[in-house]
Amino acid sequence: MHLEDDTWSGPARLRTSDTEREEVAEIVRAAMAEGRLDLDEGEQRLATAYRATYRDELAALTRDLPHGGRQALARLPHRRAATRRSLQRHASFLLVAAGVLIGLWLLSGAAFFWPAFPLFFLVMGLVRHARHGRYDFRDAHRMHLRP
Repeated sequence: MHLEDDTWSGPARLRTSDTEREEVAEIVRAAMAEGRLDLDEGEQRLATAYRATYRDELAALTRDLPHGGRQALARLPHRRAATRRSLQRHASFLLVAAGVLIGLWLLSGAAFFWPAFPLFFLVMGLVRHARHGRYDFRDAHRMHLRP
């Protein structure tokens, strides 16, 4: 969910889920821990987050935080651990795919090392994943948002 976007493509406002409310609450707690919000303002935003019915109500709670508070959220220990696990799964997949492609190349007897092309793109995907440090589910909700 893009919390900074509060314009929706549908005719009516979209209702929020418990998962989205909890994500915003985590962002607010992280902002409180960093000292960006004082205790009173943080508690008020937490209460508002748990009472929210629509997504645009949640967006207003994090709009004034740097990057919508997502960077602080990414620094939480359980998020870092999830990022590491995701990166390890991605690297494992790449190694298995590389083994299969190289095995097929050996079996084919081709002189040209054709697996270099798919491996290049697989490695670039891993580099992008490592560089951004997370798998981002925001794109899964793009169909509901105006660009």
